[in-house]
Amino acid sequence: MGPGPRRSSPGEPSPDLSESEIAVHWGEEAYVAPPAEFVRQANLGDPTAAQRFAPDRFPECFREYADLLRWRTPFASVLDASRPPFYRWYVGGTLNAAENCVDRHLAERGDQAAIVFVPEPESEPTVSVSYAELGRRVGELAAVLRDDLGLRTGDRVTIHLPMVPELPVTMLACARLGLVHSVVFAGFSGDAAGHRSADCGSRLFVTMDGYWRAGRPVDHLANLAPALAAAEQGGHPPERVLVWRRYADRRMSEVPLVEGRDLDARASVARHAGHSVPAVAQPSDAPLFLMYTSGTTGRPKGCQHATGGYLAYVAGTARAVLDLHPGDVYWCLADIGWITGHSYIVYGPLALGATTVVYEGVPAHPDPGRPWRVAERLGVRVFQTSPTAIRQLRRLGPERPRQHDLRFRLLATVGEPIEPEAWRWYHGEVGRGTAVVVDTWWQTETGGILCSTWPAIHPMKPGSCGPGAPGIRPVVLDEEGHEIAPGTGRAGNLCLRAPWPGLMQTIWGDPDRLVRQYFRKYNRDPESRDWRDWPYFAGDAALIAADGYVRILGRVDDVINVAGHRLGTKEIESACLAVPEVAEAAAVPVADELKGKVPDVYVALRPGVTVPPDEVGRRVARAIETAIGKIARPRRVHVVPDMPKTRSGKILRRVLAGLSNGREPGDVTTLANPEVVEQIREQIAGERPER
Repeated sequence: MGPGPRRSSPGEPSPDLSESEIAVHWGEEAYVAPPAEFVRQANLGDPTAAQRFAPDRFPECFREYADLLRWRTPFASVLDASRPPFYRWYVGGTLNAAENCVDRHLAERGDQAAIVFVPEPESEPTVSVSYAELGRRVGELAAVLRDDLGLRTGDRVTIHLPMVPELPVTMLACARLGLVHSVVFAGFSGDAAGHRSADCGSRLFVTMDGYWRAGRPVDHLANLAPALAAAEQGGHPPERVLVWRRYADRRMSEVPLVEGRDLDARASVARHAGHSVPAVAQPSDAPLFLMYTSGTTGRPKGCQHATGGYLAYVAGTARAVLDLHPGDVYWCLADIGWITGHSYIVYGPLALGATTVVYEGVPAHPDPGRPWRVAERLGVRVFQTSPTAIRQLRRLGPERPRQHDLRFRLLATVGEPIEPEAWRWYHGEVGRGTAVVVDTWWQTETGGILCSTWPAIHPMKPGSCGPGAPGIRPVVLDEEGHEIAPGTGRAGNLCLRAPWPGLMQTIWGDPDRLVRQYFRKYNRDPESRDWRDWPYFAGDAALIAADGYVRILGRVDDVINVAGHRLGTKEIESACLAVPEVAEAAAVPVADELKGKVPDVYVALRPGVTVPPDEVGRRVARAIETAIGKIARPRRVHVVPDMPKTRSGKILRRVLAGLSNGREPGDVTTLANPEVVEQIREQIAGERPER
């Protein structure tokens, strides 16, 4: 292992640290080797792997990913980089995404489960959808889309569905016809869905009457009227609405369907029973879907992903990094409404012939043992979830995994950095110390995993996601564009030197925004046609250790500049989690007349903690001072009943920052627990000025 990060004296900025860099006090953790049994069976474990994906093999190394797919027309070249940063992958090739995820598996895997649907109510049976059944359902729905609704290749379809089998079926039916789907997370309001529908000019809006969430029925169809109103306001209302019913024999909403506009999906599909339509071959660079990022202000940003490059990349990384084998039972505890669900619930696993689990509701409902009961019953071998969910499950039921016969081969994390304390529980309790853990870093815009250990080749290291994924070249740059060498202990802006097949093609309707937001910062020659002059700026702060492992320190926008000493929020939060009573932590910047910014820290405690909040606050402050220094001492430590979280479990730090700075918290409609915001506001008003 390489040397740990360079440390300054506690509470003092390093004398040779420029203001453009981020101070790092987080020590290196010890390596954890992958088990020999895992290495023997791994997809990517041979000694030639590093050579095959070496920089001098770019871009030909990505032919290996394309070879996992079935192509109607072979591609002529792997990459056309003549117009950076608008890249074309697998040029000249044609294929169909639905055919690759369904049809080509029918001969060998027709009877195998493609999707296993787990309803949130435990009284309802699990539903297994075989590859043959999935093919039938996709074909029938594609017939409805083409013959009843008149949709044609290139048309856009907005899908506002919860986690039910109808969601991947609808996505794949769109892909079968070359329709561009745009899935909006079901937890988003109708207004948000409508704005996204208008932005891409969707001809069809797909929704559902209801679903289950946290033990309660949700009237999802109530979102339809505001969605259509927002789309109308945006100037592009959909022509038709397709409404799925959660149950065949009853409705979960009293909202009536509008004749001439709304179609009952179940009835429409029944009229096409046994029908199908041929899969339409698409050029490799034809758009497959749009994924809108959930920015809090301004026009929503539709990241456009291409059919060939995206599908090859998610299949390749699902095989290499998640170690998915055909027939594996795999569960990603995310929502298909996010990019993780697109890439690693639907397209990646199905392209490889795996069995993917779709879970309807809240992971910890009705109790924190639910995920482990499901995993044991289904025989899940590969499991993926977010650090937020890991912290929540650890907080609510730290002993629960040991009560079940869990046989995970690989555990993955996604969505944010995972702190060493949470990592150790995940590895030791959930994985029994025998499962490999891959801590993955990537983004909506990147399509698939960019940094992670190669699970059979690299040892794990808590707190670090690992080196670049196969073929990926991460680098850390300072504000002037100079590379910060690995092993110096200095941090800066994480960038990618070379393009990759999963990278979005453009931002829908706004290609200039792609250049401005992701490439202009470090491009010195806008006229250059050399991809080397167009590094991708990820917007995350990071450090690369001497061993090449990347450590994510948080979003660049979240870095707290205390008297010229730039502190990463994830480092502060990790120090908080070293306090045994603390289950979750969030650090936010607060304006300070003397220092510019200082951190405020919010912590939620584990159940059953009897230590007084003031004492917990003192312990947290001491832990931060010990790990980082007095410069990072929080202004206040707020011990709160819960964190404001989105429906996907992400802590909404901007809400906490607003409360700490005396501002309105902004839009809280996407929160799963909006009531906690007022509780925290009242608590802050009654607290002493400082701890």
